[in-house]
Amino acid sequence: MKINERKVRLAELILRCLVCALALVAAVLIVTDTQVREIFTIQKKAKYTDMKALVFLVVVNGMAAAYSLVHAVRCVVGMMKGSVLFSKPLAWAIFSGDQAIAYLTVAGLAAAAQSAAFAKLGQPELQWMKICTMYGKFCNQVGEGIGVALLASVGMVLISCISALGVFRLYGGNKAWQSSASRW
Repeated sequence: MKINERKVRLAELILRCLVCALALVAAVLIVTDTQVREIFTIQKKAKYTDMKALVFLVVVNGMAAAYSLVHAVRCVVGMMKGSVLFSKPLAWAIFSGDQAIAYLTVAGLAAAAQSAAFAKLGQPELQWMKICTMYGKFCNQVGEGIGVALLASVGMVLISCISALGVFRLYGGNKAWQSSASRW
């Protein structure tokens, strides 16, 4: 393998491992978050399943973690063998999968952020109260989970860019790729 290709493969491997770890941490932060509040004599337990956007975010982060783990293993095997991806159908499949996971993580993040905004700020016009004033610990931990999910989502978008480079490299862009990569 050429040195420039090895750098790109190493960057992809590091990003995939980071996304796997970050998505897993985000999911664990959100799933393990609960808070019990007593209102008069009734106890109400806040948990992530009360907000469907958080359930979606947890599922998407789990998918992103599993997907990244599988492709991290593929990257390690490819680096150990010294092989470069030359199959156009496989390159397109990886690119499509990366795009799908990147879009899903962004969608899950957007939905959870919107729900978190409603929980934090309320919606006076609809008489929705600020939930985070009653469940402060719960909201803080969910916010941490959303922050970590944001980092995982950015990592997935970067991985998607790397896989796009891998696809377009197979269609005759090798000269431009080699000349620009030599400056790294």
